[in-house]
Amino acid sequence: MRLATFNLESFGTDKADDPALDARLAVLRPQIERLDADILCLQEINAQKIPGGGGRRPIALDRLLADLPVELYHRAWSGDLSPAPDIHTLAILSRYPIRDARLLRHDLIAPPLWQRSTADPPDEVPVPIEWDRPILTAEIDMPGGKPLHVFNVHLRAPLAAPIPGGKEAATVWKRCDAWAEGYAIAAMKRIGQAAELRRAIDALFDADPETRLAAVGDFNADAFESALRIAIAESDDTGNGALANRTLVPVERMLAADRRHTVLHLGRPLMLDHVLVSRSLLAHLDRVEVHNETLLDEAIAPLRANGPTASYHAPLMAIFRD
Repeated sequence: MRLATFNLESFGTDKADDPALDARLAVLRPQIERLDADILCLQEINAQKIPGGGGRRPIALDRLLADLPVELYHRAWSGDLSPAPDIHTLAILSRYPIRDARLLRHDLIAPPLWQRSTADPPDEVPVPIEWDRPILTAEIDMPGGKPLHVFNVHLRAPLAAPIPGGKEAATVWKRCDAWAEGYAIAAMKRIGQAAELRRAIDALFDADPETRLAAVGDFNADAFESALRIAIAESDDTGNGALANRTLVPVERMLAADRRHTVLHLGRPLMLDHVLVSRSLLAHLDRVEVHNETLLDEAIAPLRANGPTASYHAPLMAIFRD
């Protein structure tokens, strides 16, 4: 079984007939074909507006998959599970039947409250801090009878959240303390959603200690950052060896250190995309691939190339024995 994750990097625009899409398809299709995944989790899929007020549909995604074997996949798309789909969506594609799919967003953890002291004017009462987008979760029927639970994750990026009256322009802050408060709120969004993910994972372990699950996607967190530590729940963090069977394992640990990155930022290799698996699934892990040979620097490439077509994230894949 080949399980992969790929952040497509703001794939598609608001328009269904955007002519710039062809250039992106020419670059991304070979990457999808190379993966030849049995289960593929995609992030940053932009849904297009349907003329005449018909809502949004993943037209760009349909075009990406049209000439590939993945057109036969079973699909869970976050837009189908939301009464009013946002432009930013997630998808899980599978060769195997998807028994159930749903969105996870503030179902297990309520929005935390924060009174923004640097806002202009300052908040009079605390306001709820909501996650930017849901986690897409699916239960997939696998050969052999035991289902696989998959969480498709895209956590908040480490970019300061807006503060009312805090900016001079879109990327220019008026004060350092306003930026700092916005950055702290962004961190709360990221680690708070990681905690909700962990609650959902523990619920599966409560029901079946040998559950097979994978939490995959763009965590916007490297190996030792808080969001990933929360999702993994190592025994040396919980202090309880009896919980070791509930620990998730990042499959990228199988990769050589010089290959262990999915993003380049100002020359720094970062592992922001992950496949975290339960120990029952780890028992079948054969090898791991990261397709980062053509990866461009996300901070430099946009300044040097007009209209970059590639993603600034590399696909990551775990391959399991039957």
